[in-house]
Amino acid sequence: MSEVLLERPIEGVALLRLNRPEQLNALNAALRKLLAERFAELAADETVRVIVLTGNEKAFAAGADLKEMVKLSSVDHLLRRSHTLWRSISQCPKPIVAAINGYAFGGGMELAMHCDIIIAGESAQLGQPELRVGLMPGAGGTQRLTRAVGKFKAMKMVLTGKPVSASEAYEMGLVSDVVPDAEVLPAALKLAETIAGMPPISVALTKEAVLAGQDASLETGLLLERRAFEVLFATEDSKEGMQAFIEKRKPRYRGR
Repeated sequence: MSEVLLERPIEGVALLRLNRPEQLNALNAALRKLLAERFAELAADETVRVIVLTGNEKAFAAGADLKEMVKLSSVDHLLRRSHTLWRSISQCPKPIVAAINGYAFGGGMELAMHCDIIIAGESAQLGQPELRVGLMPGAGGTQRLTRAVGKFKAMKMVLTGKPVSASEAYEMGLVSDVVPDAEVLPAALKLAETIAGMPPISVALTKEAVLAGQDASLETGLLLERRAFEVLFATEDSKEGMQAFIEKRKPRYRGR
């Protein structure tokens, strides 16, 4: 059975499930390659408007597969160019919702931080424990985490390796919502369905403006926002949305 399962539970929504349950969805090379391929396919699929990424009830992903990594040299890591596999996720134009139950450690937490929205179960734990095995975060953990929660909270997590609970992660701004464990995937799918009902070009340009602007100056970010805003007036969906509001009816968005 595939290590990444693809489902279509709702119109416009694709669900990806990490499927290495016996290894707590540890991210080996094969899984990461397949995940990158799935994201590339879904990014090009016009019928998909939102992607939900999840694991199982025990783990979203418990980190990298150390049994595989311990055998590798620095040159091996360099030649694998595994960082390129993350780009199909970070550069995906579709909104990505992470649904986390159980452990999201190391590469698993970094995978979640590649997403746009994170829904966590009450029992979930998130952490960057790489220092505890003589390594350090290597897929954005020192960078995305700092941008998400600030230097001092990030330093505490990466330098101690201690995980935080879902409620702590919420207070830090690391997750979007915390829900009962059994409600994680339903909540993520409901949110995805809501976003999938929005005008797709507006959604794509909004995501692009947020991501491109977060590391730019305020003036540059405002310029990006303004240009995207102006472009949307050329879309059929903007006319439909405004007219539907005026006529007090539900809009019919076509992505044009």
